[in-house]
Amino acid sequence: MARDDVALPLRRIALGRISSSVATMALAATFIPMAYGHEHGEENIPDGMTVSVDPIDATLWAHIFVQILAFGILFPVGMVLGIIKSRWHVPLQIFSTCVALLGYALGHLHGGRQFSSANVHAKFGNIVFFLMVGQIVLGAYLKLHLEKGIHGRIRPVIRLLHSVNGKAFPLVSWTQMLFGGITALGFCQGDHLGQCLAHFIMGSAFMAYGVLLTILLLVGQLWLRRTGRSQEFFDSVVIAGWGCVNTFTEHRWGTAWVRNDWQHTTMGVVWWCAGLAGIWLSRGRDGSPKRNFIPGFVILITGWAMSSHPQEMVVSAMTHKMFGYNLMGVGLTRMIEIAFILQDKPGLSDNGRESHSFQYIPIFLLFSSGFLFMGATEEQMALVAGSGMDHVAYILILYSLAFLLFLFVNMLIYLYDRTANAPALAKPSANGRARANDDRQLQDAGEFELEGFMSDDEDEEQAARRKLLRDDGADEDAGFASPTTVGRNNERVV
Repeated sequence: MARDDVALPLRRIALGRISSSVATMALAATFIPMAYGHEHGEENIPDGMTVSVDPIDATLWAHIFVQILAFGILFPVGMVLGIIKSRWHVPLQIFSTCVALLGYALGHLHGGRQFSSANVHAKFGNIVFFLMVGQIVLGAYLKLHLEKGIHGRIRPVIRLLHSVNGKAFPLVSWTQMLFGGITALGFCQGDHLGQCLAHFIMGSAFMAYGVLLTILLLVGQLWLRRTGRSQEFFDSVVIAGWGCVNTFTEHRWGTAWVRNDWQHTTMGVVWWCAGLAGIWLSRGRDGSPKRNFIPGFVILITGWAMSSHPQEMVVSAMTHKMFGYNLMGVGLTRMIEIAFILQDKPGLSDNGRESHSFQYIPIFLLFSSGFLFMGATEEQMALVAGSGMDHVAYILILYSLAFLLFLFVNMLIYLYDRTANAPALAKPSANGRARANDDRQLQDAGEFELEGFMSDDEDEEQAARRKLLRDDGADEDAGFASPTTVGRNNERVV
């Protein structure tokens, strides 16, 4: 085949691949004037307040649900698809961006409740918007496959920025959604700011800990063993560091000590003392990684302290007590898991894929603890007390949210695991060989139809992977996977 006959189709494919990204960038650019040029009315906002007493109208409710869909569901799914190098990564992220832009427009077109122009949700929303546009620009550049000259030196940097920004986006989105709830209710102003920061940061930290434990349980056991450290080493390091911060920040130095100051400060002291002990016990006598009870015990006594935290309202006291009981449950079940379920071993099996149903209990309790603590600020408790809802109903609502987030995190990990670890999950056919030919035909057809949307990383290795897979006759996951899934990168040719 002549060289020009090959070059012309390749150029057409490249143009087709970036056309969708260019269209999305153009659409996003039309919203830039809205980010700075639109002003909400503030004439109905009472003095000393940041929101009016008007109800939230249908347009603003639509903005809330559309943005939850885009930033809370679609973007995280797209992030996982990017990690596993799926052909669906680019189409889903383009669709997610369009949904997010729709939500952004709705947020500037609503009536009803008015908000101060200086609110944190609006200001941070502009940052989120430009991070999203920046991600599109970086992705479009990578789709151009410019690798000669100066591009060969800057392309790895662009790839790194694209990867880091994409993986950080769920954290940015979570922060913006919290800011949205705070702004909608006019909370966390003036003297309430410090308490809000404590509750939302600590509550989010408990849920982040739950996410990390879920990842380590389902797909991270082998990685943890390769580090040469036990899980309690990393837990103890974080506990010690967090304790040092709390020791010197929970009391406003130079002022009188009050009851809560004593509890919070001494809790910080316990944390860094216990953290240092946990670090020491994380090594055996021969220097090998060793499990220990310290992190679980620290969480247990923290829960005991929080369950006795003095509160002024009944609903607040009961919510804090339930939060404390949840933390005590986390610590107790964690110690039982290490000592009796795992018997001080790093996992149930050598392949790192086995888990026990009991191991999910401390993880879920971390999710519920996070929601209970974030939902226990003074202003939220006053709102619940004035609504006629009792503490039982409120706590059950928070548990429902915890179950939904727990489910979503497990679904994302399952999506990653089914593709990245497809060889370990593959089931051979009756003759002992995998169904490579049928799966290959299905994937070849799908790749032809979605050629213009395939992610950048796939193209660079696709030809080599096709040959390797045909020679091996290996089985692949025919669902979300592309021929260059992460799981294949770890295989060796014998």
